[in-house]
Amino acid sequence: MQADWIWGLGGGLLIGLGGAVYLLGNGRIMGASGILGGLLDGSGRNTAAERIAFIAGVIGMPLLIGLLTGGTPDTHVTSNAAVLVLAGLLVGVGTRVANGCTSGHGVCGISRLSLRGIAATAVFMLAGILTLAVLRQLLGVI
Repeated sequence: MQADWIWGLGGGLLIGLGGAVYLLGNGRIMGASGILGGLLDGSGRNTAAERIAFIAGVIGMPLLIGLLTGGTPDTHVTSNAAVLVLAGLLVGVGTRVANGCTSGHGVCGISRLSLRGIAATAVFMLAGILTLAVLRQLLGVI
């Protein structure tokens, strides 16, 4: 559909707004991997309630929007479950290696003109582009 771009624009605006509210309300960067990581490794026990609320919102809102709009958008993602699981694991490892994720480095880091965030975003975007090119063009996996 011609107006599908509006979903991306709306989602981007909401992520940016969420990052601003999180920073202004908590004084901390909205890094999803750090929020989840703090729950999993126990380092975020003192802020567990807000972490759980954040993760619940990240999972729940797309489900709610899907229910309200009558379906889910076509993402053009592969139907190969092994590729999806491997991709998820690699993203998880990458966020640990980079000490952050797209929301922390990309959204919040770049908007604050953080050189570390800009460098990390450039590296993970380049890695993602190269990975996609190899998997799609050379191996035909996706």
